[in-house]
Amino acid sequence: MRRWPARLDSFHGYTATFLLVALVTVCALGSKRWLPSHPVDHSADLLYLVPVIYSASRYGLGPGIFAAVLGALAYNFFFTPPHLTLRVSSPLDGATVLVLLGVALFTGRLAARQRNQGQTAAALAERNAAMASFSRALVGATDEPALGRAICQEIGRLLGSGAVLVGPGEPEPRIIASCPPLDALASPDIEAARLAMKRPALPGGGAAPLTASNWTFHALSTSRGAIGTLGLTDAKDNARALHEDNALLETILDQAALALEGLHLASEVAEIERLREQDRLRGTLLSSVSHDLRTPLTSILAAAAQLRREGAADPGTLATLEIEARRLDRYVANLLDMVRLEAGTLRLRLEPVDLTDVVAGVLRDLGKGLAVSGLRVDVPTDLPLVRLDPQLFHHCLLNLVDNALRYGGGREVFIRGERSAAGVSLVVLDEGPGLPPGQERRIFETFVRLRGSDREGGTGLGLAIVKGFAEAMGLSVWATNRSDGPGAAFVLQVPPALVVQDMEVQAE
Repeated sequence: MRRWPARLDSFHGYTATFLLVALVTVCALGSKRWLPSHPVDHSADLLYLVPVIYSASRYGLGPGIFAAVLGALAYNFFFTPPHLTLRVSSPLDGATVLVLLGVALFTGRLAARQRNQGQTAAALAERNAAMASFSRALVGATDEPALGRAICQEIGRLLGSGAVLVGPGEPEPRIIASCPPLDALASPDIEAARLAMKRPALPGGGAAPLTASNWTFHALSTSRGAIGTLGLTDAKDNARALHEDNALLETILDQAALALEGLHLASEVAEIERLREQDRLRGTLLSSVSHDLRTPLTSILAAAAQLRREGAADPGTLATLEIEARRLDRYVANLLDMVRLEAGTLRLRLEPVDLTDVVAGVLRDLGKGLAVSGLRVDVPTDLPLVRLDPQLFHHCLLNLVDNALRYGGGREVFIRGERSAAGVSLVVLDEGPGLPPGQERRIFETFVRLRGSDREGGTGLGLAIVKGFAEAMGLSVWATNRSDGPGAAFVLQVPPALVVQDMEVQAE
């Protein structure tokens, strides 16, 4: 709907009010001439309420007051003796003029208030309809470019001005969508958009806008911070009016920000669901393969033992067969342990453990594999007991030693026990090429095999299981390159809280 400028509206209102009062006066004077038997001198005052009510309800309080004053003066001038003067000869006539003025002012005020309430209700209904249309347009968008186009097009429809939606990006903010279409923003506009997204939120919400040469940028803020900025041109009167209407502007910005955040959250949820389904399928596959391999491995080990008893095969060949079968059996056990770990079905059975017993058990399980690579043990017998799950800790140390034997370059592997203020540690050292710099943490990730190091090859499960089991028991595990020569060092550290002697001292 087209609106007249405020000054022109005001001029029309006062002009129409003057003409209405003049029309009522002419009608009243005409009735005196045409109906001489029905004088209207003392009833014309009621007629002057008509322009007051009309002007106040149509044009506002100002024209209503003007109609009241002008009507009172016209009534005094034309209908109270002496006529055609503003003097009042009778107190009753003076009271009539004053009462007319008072009633007219009161009536005009009521009519103006009714008009304002109607205008407020109409504006609110129009705003609600516009926001409902804006929301409907945003709901149908399924990706960021489509949502950006919908936002810019709807704002262009509501305001009649240009709009550009800018999102964060590197090295500079990126244009998501614009209306009318834009290929690029000028450098001052890009900098204004960048600063608008970095500005802190105001106490009432949102952030102060930033104006560049062609655009005024408003940050789109959510609970997670600014996720974009909306640029508006100031070339149109209704765009300027919107900037003055903070409530409507904030509502539009909030709707756009919520729509963008909802789209991002939906994308994140979909990605999480995809990864969860991928992990579920991987776990199912690993569990199935592991169980299927267990039976033939058991048969192979049993057959090798039978051949060894009968002396029907070369002892060296049988030893190799048994070593590799046991190693494959450990891989299968690793797969099953990983499935249990990721499924959250791992149950801890904590009890005091002697680390020398754990090391001895690992050496027994490795068996003849030690003949291939030498291994030295330096674990003091006076190390205190630690409160751990013996089976899980056994798996951790076994995987670390097996990893060092396989990738230590055929040189010696060391197992060293230490006591310090940080707790009790078991350190496994090898003399291989070591780890690539910066990859010390990544080596413990699932299915990670580092290229260009002594850890290239393998399944990428053993160290991931070590990390998972260690963290489940409250231990720390890390890897680093040795400082006293080539090779890598893997540390399993038991904190003081799990050292039995320390626990007893604290209890006392």
